[in-house]
Amino acid sequence: MSELNILTFGADPTAATLSTSALQQAIDRAVPGDTVVVPAGCFLTGSLFLKSDMTLWLAAGAVLLGSQRLVDYQEIQTRVAGIDMKWPAGIININNCRRVKIAGPGVIDGQGECWWQRFWGEDEQGGMLADYSERNLRWAVDYDCRRPRNLVVYQSEEIALHDFVSRESGFWNIHLCYSREVLLADIEVNNSGGPSTDGIDIDSCEQVTVERCTLSCNDDSICVKSGRGLAACQQSKTSRDIVIRHCELRKGSGITLGSETSGGIERVLIEHNRFIGTGAGFRIKSARNRGGWIKEITVRHLTMTDVRFPFLLQLNWFPQYSYATQNEQADWPAHWQAIRQGVEGEAGLTQVSDISVAQVTATLTTDEIFSRAFFIEGCEERPIKNLIFSDIGIQAKEFGKIAGVDNLQLSNVSVSAPAVTRTENDVYER
Repeated sequence: MSELNILTFGADPTAATLSTSALQQAIDRAVPGDTVVVPAGCFLTGSLFLKSDMTLWLAAGAVLLGSQRLVDYQEIQTRVAGIDMKWPAGIININNCRRVKIAGPGVIDGQGECWWQRFWGEDEQGGMLADYSERNLRWAVDYDCRRPRNLVVYQSEEIALHDFVSRESGFWNIHLCYSREVLLADIEVNNSGGPSTDGIDIDSCEQVTVERCTLSCNDDSICVKSGRGLAACQQSKTSRDIVIRHCELRKGSGITLGSETSGGIERVLIEHNRFIGTGAGFRIKSARNRGGWIKEITVRHLTMTDVRFPFLLQLNWFPQYSYATQNEQADWPAHWQAIRQGVEGEAGLTQVSDISVAQVTATLTTDEIFSRAFFIEGCEERPIKNLIFSDIGIQAKEFGKIAGVDNLQLSNVSVSAPAVTRTENDVYER
């Protein structure tokens, strides 16, 4: 077992020149059991591809700085927001590997601002988002605006991710897809802004544990998904046996199941997590063309401070994004066709059942903060079944709304909500 220092292969620690080739040479030279070391310094890189039975060590003071040129990211077959398609590789990619470890106190920095501006302009009102929205293509822009992720684990097993920092990703920070036996521990995610800059996405994976992570981002903090639309429903690659515990969630949208639910989500344990100033706490989102299911979910021992929506469950989420309103055209790209092919009819209504939420406190530090205790909107035709809240204490502005539920059970639930529930607050944009 040897250590291979990337400086030996000509990597530039000043980020003045691109070090992708030197980094990849070190990785390719490694034999089973070897460690590739990224020492202190700042290394500019495009997409890198790890291999089985190796460790990537990010030393103290080490920064892998993502290139801001799309050409430096190889276009590969992957999954993006529930759709299997060609897309730029991440900065670090673990594809079809076993027994890979990334560890150390170093940093992966996506330099995301250039990618964010490409999506929504400098003022968050322009860019491709404004163009596509004007043409009634809001549902396609997230897929057409190609932005690198910081770290992707794809079709891999026995993966360990420890201690490093992921920041300023152009798109999702850490994406696990079609993988199993993955451990993420003591990771910090820190995105100052940006569209779709999720912290950790667990996508059609099994046996995943996320623990002692700290996350601050501009979308879902930790999200469990299983594909979008008819193709994902037919694949039926379920996310199951997921544990999320002892994490601290700051800016962001909390712990979310969905909106990509087509392959099913089951047996998720969310416990001993702390939320500080997040937009949402525990969240479920889906749409009427997703299908799939969410079941056997245990949520317990959560502490929420200044959280706007402690419980946000919406099964007709964000229609402009969720539904392609145009008729399919012969010249549409394949990924547009896949987005358009949802799960039709009653089968498209996600089956949500057996959700247990216990021992949660939600408090506000000032009267100036808006909070709604419950915002739950199931489907009338296929309501959420067996939703159980016990030992809950919530301090909020509004009580909120609960609809579309069959067998709602409340045991020892205390809510302080002095204000009238107002329909203008029925909006959460992330």
